[in-house]
Amino acid sequence: MIDPATASSSIARQLTLTGVSVGFGGLKALTGVSIDVRPGEVVAVIGPNGAGKTTLFNAITGFVPLAAGRITLGEERIDGLYPHDISARGIRRTFQNGGLCGHLTVLENILAGLHSEVRSSIVGTVLGLPNARRAEREAVARARSLLSLLDIGRLEQQQAGTLSGGQQRMVEILRAIATNPPLLLLDEPAVGLAPPVRIQLIEIIRRLAKTQNIGVLLIEHAIELVMGVSDRIVVLNYGEKIADDAPAAIRSNKAVLEAYLGHG
Repeated sequence: MIDPATASSSIARQLTLTGVSVGFGGLKALTGVSIDVRPGEVVAVIGPNGAGKTTLFNAITGFVPLAAGRITLGEERIDGLYPHDISARGIRRTFQNGGLCGHLTVLENILAGLHSEVRSSIVGTVLGLPNARRAEREAVARARSLLSLLDIGRLEQQQAGTLSGGQQRMVEILRAIATNPPLLLLDEPAVGLAPPVRIQLIEIIRRLAKTQNIGVLLIEHAIELVMGVSDRIVVLNYGEKIADDAPAAIRSNKAVLEAYLGHG
């Protein structure tokens, strides 16, 4: 059973970065970056190669230390915590190369995302104790409700390795949000997907953010996806934030056109 007293990831909380700087030796990867992501909001991070986008994600998830600034989730400061402690607070991240277990079914892959929150011991499961059985039933019900949310319940017994690229991306995102985290970090979710599938992905990301009240921060190079999915767009250039605005305003921002799109 998912215990609401301990599963803090189920509580909607705002992510706030204040004056975040990261350096590697004498090289500054991020300089004084401030960003916030509210529950139910989709914020995209764009910028040319080397702008600091991946470093930003690594800073949020605890894989690189800050040289300055602070990162908070709700009222709690999380910079300086170990990556597993940050994950335990409900920050979930997907990667460009996915991470599904191809030999497992779709349902089993989503259940893998739930097991960290299931209060049943291995011994209890093996012995078939009532609490363990109930926890397993609740986990399966949660996984199936997520599949139904995206109308892909028909795929639950299909091996993940046999799915199309778009279907795999959907399952990856569902697995990441299985425990209803406050924040989801998507690292180029549209990579390798055909344009029609990207359009479907826009609708999926927006629907999940709004219905599950999850803040979404994404890195993406597919500009049509960024413009279609985002409530706000943050633009980085040489590790500095040069814009943070609604998609329509970003389209006409001269600094963005010069730095990111290559023309003014």
